Amino acid sequence: MSAQPIHPHEPDRVPRNAEGIAAALTGARRMEFYRELLAAAPEDAGAVLRRWWCEAMLDTDPSGDRLTEAALAGTLSTTSVAEVVAHRQEAGLPVE
Repeated sequence: MSAQPIHPHEPDRVPRNAEGIAAALTGARRMEFYRELLAAAPEDAGAVLRRWWCEAMLDTDPSGDRLTEAALAGTLSTTSVAEVVAHRQEAGLPVE
C-alpha cells in the first residue's frame, strides 16, 4: 500500500511550456503572457515561464472559486512562513 497525498497535484494539467501555458490562459492574460515572454532577455525567459505557469495552474484549478470565496470570507486556512521553513528544514529541503 502506498500513501496518497491529501490534495493531489496534477502537474500535467498545464504543460510547462509556452504553448501549454498560453492554452490555459484566456484573452488579455494570454496576450500579457506573450508580451512578457517576448520582451524577456533569454536568461530571464525561464523565470517568465515559471511565473506564468503558476498563474495558469491557479486559473485552471478546479477548486479555485471555492478557495477565492474562502479567502474573501476570511476562512481560508493559512500557514506561517516560519512553519513552512521549519517543515522544509525537517525534510532536508533547501530554504533560500
